[in-house]
Amino acid sequence: MIAVRYAALIALVVWLGGMVVLGLLVAPSTFRVLQAHDGAAGRVLAGAVFGDILRQFYILAYVCGGIILCSLIVLKLVGPPPRGFPVRAAIVVVMLAIAMYAGVPVSREIARIQSEVSGPMNRLPDGDPRRVRFDRLHATSTTLMTANMVLGLVLLYWYVRE
Repeated sequence: MIAVRYAALIALVVWLGGMVVLGLLVAPSTFRVLQAHDGAAGRVLAGAVFGDILRQFYILAYVCGGIILCSLIVLKLVGPPPRGFPVRAAIVVVMLAIAMYAGVPVSREIARIQSEVSGPMNRLPDGDPRRVRFDRLHATSTTLMTANMVLGLVLLYWYVRE
């Protein structure tokens, strides 16, 4: 059963590490480099590039979450259940729900708003409904990713303690 536990741990590390790398390195670098290279057009391109990266990452997140959840269930069925099984399984389910919400309706709405604007969002007036909605969705997306990172760290701590 060590292989099943190892698969879950690898999936968690990939998911958690991906979130950290995207938030701390990929997003800031993408926007900094492309905006410096081509101003407003670079900022729009950076948004498109990072949006595509996020869409691909969410698929990876769903796979990782599925592996973790399946591993916990297998470990419960074939041996003594992992310590705190119900809580751990609930955390994974919540993380998956958060990722699915951020990855489908929130991402789609952000993309829809971006398609309506010919230029960077920060060029729209502060009171423009599209900018207000975009800013709210961006903040929601960031909050959801942060929540998933915190929950992922809780799970990682659990694995390290065992």
